[in-house]
Amino acid sequence: MPIWSQILKEIIDTDPPNVDGVRRRYLHNLNKHTGRNVILYASGWLQKSEASPAVATIVDEDVQALMEVVHGLHGDELDLILHSPGGSAAVAEAIVVYLRSRFSHIRVIVPQLAMSAATMIACAADEIVLGKHSFLGPIDPQFVLHTAVGQRAVPAQAILDQFDKAQRECADPAKISVWMPMLTQYGPDLLVQCESALDLSKKMVTTWLEAFMFKDVQNSEERAKKAQSVSDWLADHQQFKSHSRHIPRSDIEAHGLKVSKLEDNQVFQDLVLSVFHSVTHTFGSTGAIKIVENQAGRAFIKGAPV
Repeated sequence: MPIWSQILKEIIDTDPPNVDGVRRRYLHNLNKHTGRNVILYASGWLQKSEASPAVATIVDEDVQALMEVVHGLHGDELDLILHSPGGSAAVAEAIVVYLRSRFSHIRVIVPQLAMSAATMIACAADEIVLGKHSFLGPIDPQFVLHTAVGQRAVPAQAILDQFDKAQRECADPAKISVWMPMLTQYGPDLLVQCESALDLSKKMVTTWLEAFMFKDVQNSEERAKKAQSVSDWLADHQQFKSHSRHIPRSDIEAHGLKVSKLEDNQVFQDLVLSVFHSVTHTFGSTGAIKIVENQAGRAFIKGAPV
């Protein structure tokens, strides 16, 4: 199995060193091996932790990027290599609608991390390919709040839970003065927004699971119940405790998602990981922060602001 340092040596040994050429060669070889279209959708947020969420996460511009790389592809099967911290659930929905209008069978391959809204996209696949080192994340929505101590990303469920706790404790008038500084930081419609965002995330994932991953479950009631159970689990902030929690393959399989093991096919694993290591070297050695690219070398590359 290729490792990070071996791919680095391969890049350095090319004359001249060509990180783009190595990455594109492995994407091409993966397509030749599977006979399926391949799209890499990767963010360099781990290499460029200071980058703005506006460029590192899932945003509306990504739909344009996917339009660029889907153009000219033939066939209705797609392998989507997905490495992302997440982002907008609304954009995730737009991406799913677009890709599903073009491809009838989609495998989402997660070489390391597909978190938050990226997990939602993975749930719209026919199957998810995961290695021992691959993780999904909770889908509970986050709200960016401007507080007295600065800007903070807060889970919607944590806000709802805090209001419930405040309501109980403020039955004691002596505690009202303790809660008032916290509660006044929230707008009047925030609770409704939190409830709506939670409902929307779960509804989208439930709908996609029913339509695609669980489509072979013949009993419609059983299919709906299975999809709802997975959606409720992924959105359960009280269970995961942290939106950045890494959910391992064993847990994902145990909850009924359709998972293929990356290491079951050695050639396939080698090619996928070679693509992934190549793209992390691209992020580490260039100004790129996001790369969307197909097996033919057509790419949409976003640079990190200097």
